[in-house]
Amino acid sequence: MLVHSRKAKWAVWALFLLLFLPLFALPLLVVLGASFATNWSSVLPSGPTTANYEAATRGEALQALTTSLVTALTASLLALAAGTWAALAAAALKRRSRKVMDALFVLPVAVPSVVVGLAILVAFSQPPVLLNGTRWIVIIAHTVLVTAFAYQSVSAAITRLDPAYEQAAASLGAGPAQVLWRVKLPLLLPSLTAAAGLCFALSMGELSATMMLYPPDWTPLPVLIHASTDRGALFTGSAIAVVLMAATLLVLLAVSRIRTRASYR
Repeated sequence: MLVHSRKAKWAVWALFLLLFLPLFALPLLVVLGASFATNWSSVLPSGPTTANYEAATRGEALQALTTSLVTALTASLLALAAGTWAALAAAALKRRSRKVMDALFVLPVAVPSVVVGLAILVAFSQPPVLLNGTRWIVIIAHTVLVTAFAYQSVSAAITRLDPAYEQAAASLGAGPAQVLWRVKLPLLLPSLTAAAGLCFALSMGELSATMMLYPPDWTPLPVLIHASTDRGALFTGSAIAVVLMAATLLVLLAVSRIRTRASYR
């Protein structure tokens, strides 16, 4: 910590708790409490029950969780592949061209996601590429929205790479493909796993563009949470939200373990 005085440290921690608890921790704790409740007649929810989780882990909710996981995993892998390829290509460009590519990849996150959803809906609702009403239009929308984060993460990692490794491999007779697969990508692996985790988390929580695009047989979990709360099923929606958070955290923990091992390598 940059603060060395004991009193100043206590002041910083007090300010942190004062901001963190009401803005971040308390709302999540309220959602967790509501997921075990049957009514809310006072300041806090009451009527403990586990019935909400029975509804949140069966039937439509379980299918929606599977849909979200498949969508997020597919979109993350596609975004990671596209973002990594673009970052590697941009690193070889001149400064002005690299700035243009940076702007192109940042554009989807610079505008509201509902605009991206509308653009994809218009683009893929007519031949020759007709995807409206299919799961692929949702996956493409998520991929477009999260690719910018993969691109930025990998681009930042590439600028920190020591070119001596590539030069040494090339001097030993390694071709460009060997340098890429045997030297550069292993060095980028911690950043690649971090980018994959970020893309996955963002895709799991995406709602605005998804609401415009999802077909009835491909309903992600955030859409189901919105529909549940909109119908007044607040406690069931809270349980589904907790399931969404738990599933996302489990995948991120797995990605974190992979990243740790990659860092040690």
